Amino acid sequence: MKVIDLRSDTVTLPTPAMRAAMAAAQVGDDVYGEDPTVNRLQAMASEMLQKEAALFVSSGTQGNLLGLLSHCERGDEYIVGQQAHTYRYEAGGGAVLGSIQPQPLDFLPDGTLDLDRIQTLIKPDDFHFAKTRLLCLENTQAGKVLPMDYLARAFALAGSHGLGLHLDGARIFNAAVKLKVPVHEIARHADTVSVCLSKGLGAPVGSLLCGPAHLIQKALRWRKMLGGGMRQAGILAAAGIVALTSHVERLAEDHDHAAFLARELSEIAGIRIDLDAVQTNMVFMETPAPSSALLTSFLKDHGILVSGRGSFRLVTHLDITASDIQKVIDAVKEFFIQNPS
Repeated sequence: MKVIDLRSDTVTLPTPAMRAAMAAAQVGDDVYGEDPTVNRLQAMASEMLQKEAALFVSSGTQGNLLGLLSHCERGDEYIVGQQAHTYRYEAGGGAVLGSIQPQPLDFLPDGTLDLDRIQTLIKPDDFHFAKTRLLCLENTQAGKVLPMDYLARAFALAGSHGLGLHLDGARIFNAAVKLKVPVHEIARHADTVSVCLSKGLGAPVGSLLCGPAHLIQKALRWRKMLGGGMRQAGILAAAGIVALTSHVERLAEDHDHAAFLARELSEIAGIRIDLDAVQTNMVFMETPAPSSALLTSFLKDHGILVSGRGSFRLVTHLDITASDIQKVIDAVKEFFIQNPS
């Protein structure tokens, strides 16, 4: 029985085309800058996002950390969302390794940060305070797409106060496909952008940090210090090239699957879903707390993996088909028939 894994879009397996590209990849020593496949991937990413340079890194966490370290010095501060990946889910790397102080604030329901609130949090030039150097945004944020006009205003606000803007664009291509705009139209509203290849784009490993050449050069030094020089990394970069050339437009299928899943599940008594929040490939489902553990176990017995307790995040991706979505819907319906609230 096929396992239908909705826990994350990080669980995808490399496609046959990726495996073939990885097996045939030309490689060299990337620490010397001599891996032709890594160089091709970096050039492709910088062109797509219209940034001066790009750096291939092992993970989204490393890409975001390099972004923080490149913008900020010891004792500086970055403003970030309370639930943002760079603040909550990356082991405090900016603080531990860079001595960079986070200034978190709550996200608004649409995934944005209140710009007026940000302005009040920017510290004055006073030796009592950490120096505010950077604003971090996330797009998508819990599957929600940041509006283009908001990004423009946030970038302008950051610039007017001498701040850099780093965009955690782990799923920036989901945002671009949803908005039907080239990805560079989103990326132009940030100084640096991290991009995950191993989420919706389906590569097995890797992310990219894109930005101005001088910041990417600084990030390269930090990457080496963090042990991120991967030598013949073209074997991994080859899958990333397939991801960028073949897997961007198909993200719309994941969005359609998520929308259908959300609509069908929302009609089941005992389930609450905000349909307006289902914009890309994530469905957040609320169920009665007493039944949530039972639901997880029931679905696992039916070959369906989900994460959460009471509040579930269901993530569609390239290994999930339309028939898989229907099986999930049928299984959840069966559970609530057997376990009425």
